[in-house]
Amino acid sequence: MDGPSPYRVTRLEHSLQSASRAEDDGADEETIACAQLHDIGDVLCPPNHSEAAAAVLRPFVSERNWWIVRHHGLFQGYYWFAHYGRDPDERDRHRDSPHYEATVAFCENWDQNCFDPAYPTRSLAHFEPLVRALFAREPRPFV
Repeated sequence: MDGPSPYRVTRLEHSLQSASRAEDDGADEETIACAQLHDIGDVLCPPNHSEAAAAVLRPFVSERNWWIVRHHGLFQGYYWFAHYGRDPDERDRHRDSPHYEATVAFCENWDQNCFDPAYPTRSLAHFEPLVRALFAREPRPFV
């Protein structure tokens, strides 16, 4: 994720900035780790990167954080779908979800604004303990 990027920051820097902003806002450790990892599928499968990341995280995170990661790509469309002839409000089909507002907030606060090369972003080493602790959890079964 630290290779060439179409953005002003690499995908790795974007993810680190997302986690840094979540930490700055006082998010819990699981949510900060999810912010760090929300785009891990982007290099391998951009069109469904959210689902790829959510599949990896699902056994280790809450239902809420899994849902946020799984749907963040669609919710990000609010900011750019109109440029490609799509409805920016496609996310509204999930308005009845108990995680809708949390996903809107995740995208607004910790995703769409995380392409700023001047933001004081923490290092990968800073977040490594959180990620290691997340994946050291006993995996939860899911249906």
